[in-house]
Parts: sequence; structure tokens; C-alpha cells
Amino acid sequence: MTKDKILQGLTDAVVAMDETGASTLAREVLNQGIDVREAIFDGLSRGMEIVGRKYERGEYFIPQMLVCSDAMNVAIEILKPHLKVADGCIAGRVVIGVVEGDTHDIGKNLVRIMLESGGFIVHDLGRDVRVQKFIDEAESVRADMICLSTLMTTAMNSMEEVIQALMNQGIRKKYKVLVGGGPVSQSFADSIQADGYASNAVHAVKKARELLTQKDHNS
Repeated sequence: MTKDKILQGLTDAVVAMDETGASTLAREVLNQGIDVREAIFDGLSRGMEIVGRKYERGEYFIPQMLVCSDAMNVAIEILKPHLKVADGCIAGRVVIGVVEGDTHDIGKNLVRIMLESGGFIVHDLGRDVRVQKFIDEAESVRADMICLSTLMTTAMNSMEEVIQALMNQGIRKKYKVLVGGGPVSQSFADSIQADGYASNAVHAVKKARELLTQKDHNS
């Protein structure tokens, strides 16, 4: 089986809610020495993008989306141990979570995986996270950055509330705040005074490194 067929198979398995097929193809990725990041983003993640579009068109509903994400996660669990972690010192400490009012964590989970493989220590708070929980955790683990995710427009205000709470508590300058998710844009990030915006998990790692380099220079 060629690499292209394996990647397409991973995409199809996610869309078809086929956990067995996804796990079989994930092992084939390892057997053939295919780049794990490529398998995740050009195979599995692409499948979830198709699922998302089906959901928007009313072809899939929440139960189908959850089973599709299960198929993706089965494959990721097989692939994740083979992601090469960046060499050298710790890149930074990150607190990440899906903001209050949203339970969609597929994108957040991909960002977490990529940050970890990029050398970051990541504290994952999960989904539907209260504003103060982000701050308490960041203070507790002495984080450098807070990453906020949402796939719902109705939860976007929670991102601004986190930043406002940091300001109100006089600790805004201690943390870089990176935002992302389906409805989020650079203009929205600017409007709530976030430090950065990432359109996908690969970009999130690059942006996180960039922001923390700025922080070091400004310290």
C-alpha cells in the first residue's frame, strides 16, 4: 500500500467511524516509516475536517462526531509514542483548555500533542474550563503561556473573560495568551488583546515558540 493510499485510508476511516480500520492503518504508518506528523495532519485531521463540514451541513450530528473522534483518537494513541520530541531544554510550560461553554476538544487535543512533541510541558485542563481555573492552574504550575480553544462562537467571550481576569488580578504580564479554534481569527485575537492566534496545531507550536522568545527578551 502506498503512502498516499494509507493517508487517504486514515481520512476515510475517521469519516466512516471505523476504529478498527484507523488502528490498522496507524500501525501500517509505523511499519512503513511514514512521518507520524504527516499521518496525523494529512490523514486523521483531514478526516475530522470533512466530519466538521458534514456536521455543518446537517449530515452528521453530535453522536456521529463523537464516534468519528473516537476513531481518530484510537489511531493517535498508536502514533503518539513515535512522535519525535524536540531536542534540548524545555521550550516552556503551557496551560491549555477549551473555554467555558464548549465541550469540543478535538482541536485542543491536537495542539496539546504537537506542543508536547515540540518540547513544551503541557498541563491540559480539558474542556468547558472555568475562567478562574485557567488562572489558578497557571499560577500553580508557574506556566509561561495560557492556550485557549473553542469551536463555538457562543463561547468566544470566555476567552476575553480570561484575559480580563488576568488584568483585574494584576498578573496579565506574567503570561502569554494564545487563542485558536474554528470561529477564532487574528482580528478577534487582536480585539480581546490576546498575544497570539494560531490557525492549526502546527502553527500553534511555531507561535508559542515565537511568543515565549519575545517574553524572554522582554524579561
